[in-house]
Amino acid sequence: MLQTYEISPKTVEQEKLYREMGLTDQEFEMVKKILGRLPNFTETGIFSVMWSEHCSYKTSKPLLKKFPTKAPHVIQGPGEGAGIIDIGDEQAVVFKIESHNHPSAVEPYQGAATGVGGIIRDVFSMGARPIALMNSLRFGNLTTDRVKYLFKEVVNGIAGYGNCVGIPTVGGEVQFDDSYEDNPLVNAMCIGLINHEDIQKGVATGIGNTVIYAGAPTGRDGIHGATFASDDLAEDAAKDRPAVQVGDPFMEKLLIEACLEVIHSDALVGMQDMGAAGLTSSASEMASKAGTGIEMNLDLVPQREENMTAYELMLSESQERMLLVVKQGREQEIIDIFNRYGLHAVAVGRVVEEKVFRIVQHGKVQAEIPVDALAEDAPVYHLPALEATYFQEFQKIGNRVPKVDNHGDMLKRLLKQPTIASKEWVYDQYDSMVQTNTVLGPGSDAAVIRIKGTNKALAITTDCNARYIYLDPETGGKIA
Repeated sequence: MLQTYEISPKTVEQEKLYREMGLTDQEFEMVKKILGRLPNFTETGIFSVMWSEHCSYKTSKPLLKKFPTKAPHVIQGPGEGAGIIDIGDEQAVVFKIESHNHPSAVEPYQGAATGVGGIIRDVFSMGARPIALMNSLRFGNLTTDRVKYLFKEVVNGIAGYGNCVGIPTVGGEVQFDDSYEDNPLVNAMCIGLINHEDIQKGVATGIGNTVIYAGAPTGRDGIHGATFASDDLAEDAAKDRPAVQVGDPFMEKLLIEACLEVIHSDALVGMQDMGAAGLTSSASEMASKAGTGIEMNLDLVPQREENMTAYELMLSESQERMLLVVKQGREQEIIDIFNRYGLHAVAVGRVVEEKVFRIVQHGKVQAEIPVDALAEDAPVYHLPALEATYFQEFQKIGNRVPKVDNHGDMLKRLLKQPTIASKEWVYDQYDSMVQTNTVLGPGSDAAVIRIKGTNKALAITTDCNARYIYLDPETGGKIA
């Protein structure tokens, strides 16, 4: 029997509280049909984050499926925490690039820093050692105090996290245009190195196996971060500050080393980062991929703050947290590894045969949802598309070579443009030499990282001419 909340299921429906969480009327009706009853407040929150664009790709999935994703050298394509490419000799490169735009617009230092922390976890959750960081940034023109502040603090956040965690930031790109005045783009990338035998996946297999929570305790930061990131940026951005997480790069460094030790234990079944939607996404996705269910007791979850509700615990996006599935009876082996690094690691649940996501707190069931409804069976929308009027106008413009009388003066004017000017101020703040494998660092066409013990190196770049894509999205995309 589900607990009766202070905010009752009937209230959630009557006052349309689900709309505030990002669900549409149609989606709320779908939730009721799936459950066969009204969802309570916690369940509504869980559906809202898992069905957000950020987690489900519900409108972009039909388009993203057009990308080619299979090749002999592709070991892991879309569907896991990061992609994996074979580089021979039983070695592979693991990589992930991800945006943290909304959080960076609201709280630029922490928004950028936690963007870096999140993609690092995606890479080492696959079993890889992170060896390099990159970024791709867009800001409005540097003519207002706000844009200057965002630019400075985003760079500080990237440097602050990457330098402290001990992974070199070896390159990136920065461009400026009025179109990014309100909402900057902050894309962080992490590259890792792995042996084929160490590859891990986020699956919850083995009925009766134990679910272990590892890393930082859960607080109230980042609640509804996934739905916040899927929404339009509010004019009153300050009200969204609680949706921005706070990172701790020193704890992340401990988490990296602990997880890379854990992967060598045959007691480990699966591992996943608690990223967007926190405990909710990691647990439900791991179960859905494995064709199983998960039952969790929230009383066992390490908590940074008192009296946290099931809703807050399930939707918190506190940083530096991992979820592991471990063979039943061998939990202590894994817990001991994390404890040696001074990290929390506790059993919080178990894998169940019934394909359900069941949350218990204070002896009562707080949420019970078919697990596939949150992951594999999230709604997908095929939205109508219309060619932009401005694009049609651009296509009519003939080719024209501008007349330049004084080429020396024109060159100086171009070099003064922030998009073209030297980015030394940016990359001088990044430690690009830590780990001592950087052959070519920032300022080159591509960064080059050697792979110790081999005659190989990796060339890495992030590059995109946003103006090309504005003028002609398809051709600009091809050029990128």
